Amino acid sequence: MKSTARLLQQGRTELGKVIAGQEQLIDQALITVLCHGHALIEGVPGIAKTMLVKLMGRLLGLKFLRVQATPDLMPADILGTTILRTQTQEFTLHRGPVFTDFLLVDEINRMPPRTQAALLECMEERQVTIDGVRHELHDGFTVFATQNPIDSEGTYPLPEAQLDRFLLKIRVGYPTLEQERLILERHRQGFNPRGLDEVLLEPIAPELLAAAQREVRSVAIEPALYDYILALARRSREWPSLTLGASPRAALSLMLVAQAYAALEDRDYLIPDDVKQATIPVLRHRMVLRPEAELEGYDADRVLSDILAAVPVPKG
Repeated sequence: MKSTARLLQQGRTELGKVIAGQEQLIDQALITVLCHGHALIEGVPGIAKTMLVKLMGRLLGLKFLRVQATPDLMPADILGTTILRTQTQEFTLHRGPVFTDFLLVDEINRMPPRTQAALLECMEERQVTIDGVRHELHDGFTVFATQNPIDSEGTYPLPEAQLDRFLLKIRVGYPTLEQERLILERHRQGFNPRGLDEVLLEPIAPELLAAAQREVRSVAIEPALYDYILALARRSREWPSLTLGASPRAALSLMLVAQAYAALEDRDYLIPDDVKQATIPVLRHRMVLRPEAELEGYDADRVLSDILAAVPVPKG
């Protein structure tokens, strides 16, 4: 078994000790890390979004910090600021929570636009500019941001430029009946979600993560599959129910996530099914629907399913 498949198996096993079900959330969160990307997680409160990110930080041996977004949150609250030390009369940097490995931004759409914009440089360039001085972030800096799809009061919709920085948009639903029963049983047996540090997890070795990341990048792609990825991206730009389709960055993300799906299946080559599996989570947040399409009950997932059905799949 190759490194990526071993990492997935261990990740599912260890996270499954605490999280009941949510396999798609676990898989796509691992893909985000394997691809050096960022993820937007959408779901109602109480379905283990925060818990998953906190546990992943522990599992991978990475530092985890959390920001609760509020309408009065300022850029300095997340980036940091320079302060004057009266003893030495020198300015020193007080580092904000972005100086970490895993940053969880809870309810990111409650953050005002100015503060949302402050995250752009962090996410794209993995650096922070404070008072004209650039500060490097960790190479593995990853943002997991959550938003509630129901509550829109007091929120600021994320601009397209911000959304395009997210590799994936992960939609999280309710657990199944059996999974929810398991949650009740675990709590009845003494599980405490506020005592996650006491849960024994077998950490993933840093060399296993590094090897898996290299495997994802080395997945072979036939020329016909480049054409298939580009056909999906370009078709979205001319789709009648969309005003905004996939950008070139989106096409690159689609290729990379498709490679990750191939590696998770223990393959070193890409097939059309990998591209299909990656299309909706990679592109759903980058689409802008026409108002009349929304009135007719369309959403991005339905449009993308139609585009997948319309674009010919390469043979052989």
